Amino acid sequence: MTASFYRPAIVLGLLSAIGPFAIDMYLPALPEIGRDLGSTASVTQLSLLAFFVSFALAQLVYGPLSDMWGRKLPLYLGITIFAFASIGCAIAPDVETLIAFRFLQGIGGAAGMVIPRAVVRDMHTGVEAARLMSLLMLVFSISPILAPLTGSAVIEFYGWRGVFWAVMAAAFIGLLLLSTQLEETRPEHLRRESSVGAALRGYGMLLRDRNFMTLTSIGGLAITSFMIFLAYSPFVLIEHYGLTPTQYSIAFSINAVSFFTVSQFTGMLGARFGLKRVMRLALSGFALTMVVMALAMNSGLGGFYTLAAFLFVGYGFLGLVIPTSAVLALDDHGEIAGTASSLMGTLHFVISGVAMVLVGLVFDGTPYPMISGIALAAVLAFVLTQMTIGRRAAISAAE
Repeated sequence: MTASFYRPAIVLGLLSAIGPFAIDMYLPALPEIGRDLGSTASVTQLSLLAFFVSFALAQLVYGPLSDMWGRKLPLYLGITIFAFASIGCAIAPDVETLIAFRFLQGIGGAAGMVIPRAVVRDMHTGVEAARLMSLLMLVFSISPILAPLTGSAVIEFYGWRGVFWAVMAAAFIGLLLLSTQLEETRPEHLRRESSVGAALRGYGMLLRDRNFMTLTSIGGLAITSFMIFLAYSPFVLIEHYGLTPTQYSIAFSINAVSFFTVSQFTGMLGARFGLKRVMRLALSGFALTMVVMALAMNSGLGGFYTLAAFLFVGYGFLGLVIPTSAVLALDDHGEIAGTASSLMGTLHFVISGVAMVLVGLVFDGTPYPMISGIALAAVLAFVLTQMTIGRRAAISAAE
């Protein structure tokens, strides 16, 4: 790969990580935030849910904007909103104000999630796009690896408010990279053809596109399994298993290492076996691992180390599922890549948000609701794949 391939991957990966950085970095602080602001765990969780809701909905706006205005201008807008919302979070006097600014922060952070995927589609398709997407995810994985560790260190010296000053600084670094290191990839003539009406028609077409919706749903269920872990692991690992914030950060980061290491084989395996086959096999391994984990843990046969081992293996398989499903979904929609990326991102977070709420209804502080939710999402993704992508592949092979 050439330097021209690596540079956009690094910049896009870092821009994509800004929003998740605001999630991962403050996860170790959730119990402390609740105590400091005099709030219960369930109310404190709303600050996470508020971010997810706005993060999901705002993606519907940024994609069409990036089709109409080009990729860079909406990124400037979103990251600026994110930076100023971070200041509001840092000085929030009560949990209600924190929730409000987290909602605004999600609106800004959504730009970094949607637009880099569209840029990848502008530049490449097929296996080359999968290579770039997996390389982007390598950089993107800096968030779940470094953010919790950085967050726990910041919390120890500056308290939970220091976390939001740190993510504000990350946003300004993102603005600097955007202005100096990323070229515009949306041609002027394509921008002239884009409009609000075209975006609405595009959304209608995508919602009727069975292939796009199937691949997006599979990716959404796969991501849901991680989002459930993300939302409830601080309470399970810190309060149930007794880990310190630093120990929790290390445990969380190990899963990210598994994810991004395996994801780097996406391009090589896709070139040899085909992206759809790679995705199907990875989902089979992912679902099997998570089901065995749920059976073992719910039967009382394992503790923290058993849970950690299964998650490490399972999220390795996930590293192949997410980039392949995203590339395959966007492959046929280069002319409306921003709009398609928006709808994909929103549906991913809608699926994840519904699942987190359902798990929250039965969450009792023990690992079992979280584990069961992770396993169920993995099984649903596997079943959907076998009913749709797997069946079409089998028919094609028979012909």
